[in-house]
Amino acid sequence: MNKPYELDDLDRKILALLMENAKQPYTELAAKLFVSGGTIHVRMNKLIAAGIVTGQTLQVDHTQLGYDVTAFLGVYLKSSSEYTPATAYLRGIQEIVSAHYLTGVYSIFLKVVCRDTDHLRKVLARIQQYEGIQRTETFMSLEESINRPVQVLSAEELKELTD
Repeated sequence: MNKPYELDDLDRKILALLMENAKQPYTELAAKLFVSGGTIHVRMNKLIAAGIVTGQTLQVDHTQLGYDVTAFLGVYLKSSSEYTPATAYLRGIQEIVSAHYLTGVYSIFLKVVCRDTDHLRKVLARIQQYEGIQRTETFMSLEESINRPVQVLSAEELKELTD
């Protein structure tokens, strides 16, 4: 069995800076952290190989694309054996941007992004078509006030690096 990768202080600082701005060149990171660009490159390759860094994504403001409605759906499945086929079905609905398998009241919790409430109604109908879904509960988001990655440094340590 492989031993889990242990983050050291430099790894945490690299991750923290890249989570603040993933477009920073390695040379800029290296200057901030007083190491060589090659060191940053090697460390990033190790973090990728260890599965800690899993990719680079582009964040887009969906409201600027005309998707003004964000809703969360609590999904009740008829039985827990429906989870795998239900998620395979739900994966085909592009408006579903995240899904979580839960303990508690709901079986699955979905985040859905739509253009308007009529679009949401149509998406709900598609979701509820799946026979393994008993029912859903919908919650409309009025505003997202926090959306951030988990931090690997304290607020004070991060402030020192970014000032």
